[in-house]
Amino acid sequence: MTIAVSGALQQLFNSADVAVVGQFAGSNALAAVGTNGSLINLMINLFVGLSIGTNVVVATLTGEGNREGIRKAVHTSIALAFISGIFLAVMGWALARPILGRLSTPPEILDDAVLYLQIYFLGMPFVMLFNFAAAILRSQGDTRRPLIALLVSGVINVILNLVFVAGMGMTVDGVAIATVISSAVSSLMLLSFLKHEIGPLRLDFRRLCIDPQMMERIGQIGIPAGLQGCLFSLSNVMIQDSINALGAATIAACTAALNFEYYTYFVANSFSQTATTFIGQNYGAGNFGRCRSIARRCVWLGVLCTGLLSAVFCLFAHPLVGIFTSSAIVAGLAVVRMYIITSTEFLNAVVEAMTGILRGFGYSLVPTMVSILGICGLRLFWLYAVYPNWNTFPSLMSVYPISWIVTSIVMGLAYLEVLRTLKRKRGYSVTSRREMLKRVAGAMHLHRIHIHRI
Repeated sequence: MTIAVSGALQQLFNSADVAVVGQFAGSNALAAVGTNGSLINLMINLFVGLSIGTNVVVATLTGEGNREGIRKAVHTSIALAFISGIFLAVMGWALARPILGRLSTPPEILDDAVLYLQIYFLGMPFVMLFNFAAAILRSQGDTRRPLIALLVSGVINVILNLVFVAGMGMTVDGVAIATVISSAVSSLMLLSFLKHEIGPLRLDFRRLCIDPQMMERIGQIGIPAGLQGCLFSLSNVMIQDSINALGAATIAACTAALNFEYYTYFVANSFSQTATTFIGQNYGAGNFGRCRSIARRCVWLGVLCTGLLSAVFCLFAHPLVGIFTSSAIVAGLAVVRMYIITSTEFLNAVVEAMTGILRGFGYSLVPTMVSILGICGLRLFWLYAVYPNWNTFPSLMSVYPISWIVTSIVMGLAYLEVLRTLKRKRGYSVTSRREMLKRVAGAMHLHRIHIHRI
C-alpha cells in the first residue's frame, strides 16, 4: 500500500504541474507538455526496466542470504544509473526536435514542446538514480524512505512551479526546471540513505563499478522488462501521432485525462512491484506455497483498488477535468477519454499484477513476449487496419481496453504454465503452507507408528 501511496503522491505533484501550466500558461502550453509524455517513456523505459531487474536480483539474493552478492548488486546498479542517466541526457537534448517534428506535433506548440523536452532530459541522471536507489530499498520491503523523498521533492516541485510560472511568467521552461530541481533533491536523499545504511546495502562511492556477473543477472530480468516498457511506449507514441493529427485541443484534452489514468496506473503498478519483491524473496528461499498466495492476493487487490479509484474519477469526471482547463472543448474531449480508458483500468491491473508475478519467479521474458503480441501488436493492428475505417476519437481510445482484455487472458494462462514448469523443473509442490504442514504432520505420525510396532 505504501508503494501505491508513493505513486499517487508522485502523480499528485505531476498533476499540480499540469494544472499550473493549464491555468496560467494556456491550452497550447498544456498541449506542449502533454505531447512529450509517451516519448519520454519510450526513451527511458529500457533503463527503468533495468531498475526492476535490480529489485528482483537484490530481493532474491536477500532470500538466499548472499550478503556479498547484495553488495555487488547495489554498487553495480548505482554505477549503471549514473551511466544511463548521462546517456539519456545527451540523447534527449540532441534528438528532441527531430523526433517531435516527425510526430505530427502542431507547429504552434512545437517550439515549446522541444524546450520542455530538452530541459527535462537534463535531469535524467537524477531520475535514473532515484529509480535504481528506490528499487534497492524496496527490494527489502522499505517503501517508507522512497515515499519520504517523493514527499519532499514533490512539495519543492509545486512551490517552484508557482514561483516560475505564476510568479515569474515562465511557461513550459519553468515547469521543466522545477522538475529537474525536485528530481535532484529526491535522488540525493535516497543516495544519502544508502550511504548511511548498515550492512550489505551500504553504498560506498569508492566501490562503484559494473560487476559483469551481477550485470548479467540484472540484465536477464531488467532488459526484457525494459523492452516491454519500450514497446508499450512505442505503441503509445504511434497513438500519440494520431492524437497530434487531431489538433492542439485534443492533445490538451488527453494531457488532462492522462492525469487520472496515471493515478490508477500507479495503484495497479504498486501491486505489481509488491508481487515482484515478495515473490522474489520467497522464491529465493524456496517457499513456493507462499509465492502462490502472494500472487493471488496481488491480483485481486490490484483489480479491486484500481476499479474503485477509476469509478470515483469517472463519477466526478466533469469537475475534476475543470482543474486543468477552462476550455469547454478540451474538457469535453477529456471526459470522453476518461469514460473509455479510466473506467477500464482494472483490466490493466490484471496485466500489471501478472507481469510482476512472472518477473518475481525470474520469467521476465514471458510477459514481454505476451505484451508484444497482446498489447503492442494489437494496438498497431488497430491503428492501421481499424482506425482508418472508423476515424473518430472514441475509436482511437477504444484500443486501450481491447488490448488489456486480450493480454490479461494470455497473461493468466502464461502464469499457470509457469507454475507447472516450476513444479516439474524444481521438484517442488506448489501447495499452500497449511497443506505442506499437514503432510509433514502426517509423515511424522506414520513414523511414530512404525517405531512403536518395532
